[in-house]
Amino acid sequence: MAIDAVPRLTLYSRSYCHLCDDMVVRLRQLQAGIRFEFDVVDVDRDPVLERRYGDKVPVLACGERELCHYFLDPAVITAFLAEFR
Repeated sequence: MAIDAVPRLTLYSRSYCHLCDDMVVRLRQLQAGIRFEFDVVDVDRDPVLERRYGDKVPVLACGERELCHYFLDPAVITAFLAEFR
C-alpha cells in the first residue's frame, strides 16, 4: 500500500436504520483522529446487495473484507487502518 494512500471504506446501509445512522456518526468521529474516507451505499437500491446483507446492516467493509456489522468496533477499525500507515 502506498504511504500516501487514503483508505476508503464502504458502509452498507439503509435509509430507515438507526444503527446505520449511529455508525455514520461514529465513523465521522473516528475521522477526527484517523485519516480515511468512507462511502455510504444503500443496500435497498441494489437487489444483489439487499439479498447479500439483508438485516445484517450496517456493514462496514473494505473491498470484500467485512470489518464489522451492527455496531462500529473502534479497535478493529483502528487496527485495520494502521495497516495503511
